[in-house]
Amino acid sequence: MSKVRQIGSVTAYNFRQWRRNPRIIITFALAFILCFLLSDKAVRFAKEYETTMQIVEAFVWTFGDSNSILLASLLLLLLFADMPFLSAGTPYYLMRIDRKTWLAGQVLYIVLATSIYMLFILASTSVVCMSQSFVGNMWSETAAILGYSGAGKAVALPALVKTLEMSTPYECMATIFLLMLLYTLLMAFIMLTFNIRKGQLAGVVSVFVFSLYGFLLNPQLIKTAFELPDELMYKANVAVGWLSPLNQATYHMHNFGYDLLPRLWMTYVIFGVLIALCFLLALRSVRKYNFNFIGTENG
Repeated sequence: MSKVRQIGSVTAYNFRQWRRNPRIIITFALAFILCFLLSDKAVRFAKEYETTMQIVEAFVWTFGDSNSILLASLLLLLLFADMPFLSAGTPYYLMRIDRKTWLAGQVLYIVLATSIYMLFILASTSVVCMSQSFVGNMWSETAAILGYSGAGKAVALPALVKTLEMSTPYECMATIFLLMLLYTLLMAFIMLTFNIRKGQLAGVVSVFVFSLYGFLLNPQLIKTAFELPDELMYKANVAVGWLSPLNQATYHMHNFGYDLLPRLWMTYVIFGVLIALCFLLALRSVRKYNFNFIGTENG
């Protein structure tokens, strides 16, 4: 069996573990509830003003905010709680393939599972606003009100004028989706690396530290904590935009031609390099990983 088929076999085996798995069901149920709660502000706003929404606008307004991205990504702790995915079938695979091929199958599973999760998030936000929406690739009247009147800030929706002026709904949605996907993949790969090198507890702690780091590096939080004057806020905003992965995953924290924030392609490269680095570290560490299969029959 070729390496590619072996990797695919390991990946498919992991997906078969989803069948009737309460943890998987709970993860996606919580993700839908989260999308409903976060998107409800935009839907209620549209109903209040008796306007319609473009079908992906709820996703754009909701996950154009770093706190929403953080909450959605933390649910992956449930999805990947058993990394590096030891089960009753693992000894069978390790007797027939090498550890690096087995790990490559785990990595492919992580990428596909994270992509499925993100697609579910996108679909859930669209379902929430479906009764108020249309599919044409143009910003709605609701978006115009939120962006140009300042009403978006009043209801805590990140509807920025630059979003309306420099992109179309589907283009903006695709960009935000890719940023979220890369951020969640980086978080998952950090967790995988620490799980293999230091154990599952270290993996969970690494994710919380990673998330807390992004949460604390917030421009408004820094301004409040250090009582920064407005003239220093721009420098703080730029510094946070570069230093925080969570802010790099936030659409509006990028350079659109008139500031010193990272450009989108720079963020893609940074996330790609960090993910590749985590993969290489995990690949190196798996050679010394001590497999423990106690209790996997009931996993």
